Amino acid sequence: MVIGGDAAGMSAASQARRMKGPGELEIVAFERGHFTSYSACGIPYWVGGAVPDRDRLIARTPEEHRARDIGLRMRTEVTEIDLDRGRVRARDVDSGAESWTSYDHLVVATGARPVRPGIPGVDAPGVHGVQTLDDGQELLDTLARTRGRRAVVVGAGYIGVEMAEALIDRGYEVTVVDRAREPMSTLDPDMGRLVHEAMTGLGITMVGDAEVTGVRTGADGRVRAVATRDAEFPADVVVLGLGVRPETTLAEAAGLPLGAHGGLLTDRAMRVRGQENVWAGGDCVEVLDLVSGQERHIALGTHANKHGQVIGTNVGGGYATFPGVVGTAVSKVCDLEIARTGLREKDARRAGLRYVTATVESTSRAGYYPGASPMTVKMLAERRTGRLLGVQIVGREGAGKRVDVAAVALTAGMTVDAMTSLDLGYAPPFSPVWDPVLVAARKAAQEVRRAG
Repeated sequence: MVIGGDAAGMSAASQARRMKGPGELEIVAFERGHFTSYSACGIPYWVGGAVPDRDRLIARTPEEHRARDIGLRMRTEVTEIDLDRGRVRARDVDSGAESWTSYDHLVVATGARPVRPGIPGVDAPGVHGVQTLDDGQELLDTLARTRGRRAVVVGAGYIGVEMAEALIDRGYEVTVVDRAREPMSTLDPDMGRLVHEAMTGLGITMVGDAEVTGVRTGADGRVRAVATRDAEFPADVVVLGLGVRPETTLAEAAGLPLGAHGGLLTDRAMRVRGQENVWAGGDCVEVLDLVSGQERHIALGTHANKHGQVIGTNVGGGYATFPGVVGTAVSKVCDLEIARTGLREKDARRAGLRYVTATVESTSRAGYYPGASPMTVKMLAERRTGRLLGVQIVGREGAGKRVDVAAVALTAGMTVDAMTSLDLGYAPPFSPVWDPVLVAARKAAQEVRRAG
């Protein structure tokens, strides 16, 4: 039995079906929404118009899952897990009818929910969180019937900056309001400043060090402004980009173990700790950070699909594990690419690690080759050993995916000195003779030696 019909849940169901035929294993899945197996990461690009059709974000429809003998029940919400009796209670969203269904193995893949601050007016018409395809459709419906062209995005993380771009592409005047001084708190502030400058250059009004205290509404009840302690920002539509939290309400009520970030705790096989036949994956779990050794909550479709593969293999009688993550993420706002992997400075301090940093400015191609664009790379290394701890990259075309080199180096436990000898591809259209990542590694190695 699977609770949740997106990446982790349906990957688990599909992999279990590959392992076991219909006569060997019955699979039942519950999904409370209208869609299955879709790319939530693609929603900002659909809203902005880069992806013209919603269905392009759907990898597999309910009918396709059912054709593979997966008993998928759409518009059905699980309201209770009874661990003692091995059953769940589910409610038909449209009719309200409830029923109990028993299981031998339970897969919890309930995903994450957008953070909605407890402030006045946050539930007013015109205020949107964006996590599911249903959310995206509701936002597009609002944009279609809204006459005004002023938008406020609350929060400047990945979703916030991506939605700011989407609204710019839709012709809106966009203001982004964030509690932090600089956008993209997944970066160190000095790198976030580069994002700030680029977004301002794109015509986006950036307001930092500002905590939203309320959403103002007009006589018709609809949103008209977003208020902070010091100012009001007119708005015809508001998008919440404050990140997400694990959706573990069901799991917590059932007594399943949660971590410091509110996500379910599992072993390497994605089995919920302390449970023999309950599994969990996707945005509702915490995972091991291979760099810090601590548990983290990272909501990404790449991880969710891998979790599902591991769960489905194990439920189907095989053996698989999920070793952990290094925290790699990449995004963009218009033509600015933003990437990070590993630890930020505050992450390293929290983990008790002493470190050095190196920041370099380079170009995406040989400087003399047409189209070369600037790129800034920041690298953290452990002070005594020189072990790579983290990399952040901000630049134009060709910047973002360079982070993959650092992700592999982190996973392998490489030192920055060893990285300088990596045999990376070179030709003037693709890179300078010394790739920016290697320049940063060389400088970081010098800092390690200087630190003794």
